[in-house]
Amino acid sequence: MPNISRDEVAHLARLARLAVTEAELDKFAGQLDVILQSVARVGEVAAEDIPPTSHAVPLQNVFRDDLPSPGLTQQQALAGAPAVEQGRFRVPRILEEEA
Repeated sequence: MPNISRDEVAHLARLARLAVTEAELDKFAGQLDVILQSVARVGEVAAEDIPPTSHAVPLQNVFRDDLPSPGLTQQQALAGAPAVEQGRFRVPRILEEEA
């Protein structure tokens, strides 16, 4: 006999806006009971002396160190630009300036 009743399954189905048949109510009650029992067993195994973990194995950062390196000069950066004005990239105006 499942610990979760057919009425509770029907209530959950209504909350989730799921249409379930009478046969499905019995089936889902049994399945939900197995799930709830499994979760309860996991709770029994957890001990006070075992610290909570987020990962089963230790993780390690695989990124390289962030070290400063020389960048492009202004002339090098602007060398491939289609248009340059006053040492900057020249782009079409998209907003009107207010006076």
